[in-house]
Amino acid sequence: MKANELRAKSSEELHKELSDLLKAQFGLRMQHATQQLTNNSQIRKVRRDIARVRTVINQQKAAK
Repeated sequence: MKANELRAKSSEELHKELSDLLKAQFGLRMQHATQQLTNNSQIRKVRRDIARVRTVINQQKAAK
């Protein structure tokens, strides 16, 4: 997911995206803890996507 795509979304859409990513991160952490996760790089990708979404949300708040 690119930052340009996120900037085009509304605040509500960004908060929903953030919620979905946090749920995905939780699921990946549980899979990792139970040795079921085969691709560990997924955790890193989700963490970075969460950071991107939070950054865009904060930028939108600062612009108002």
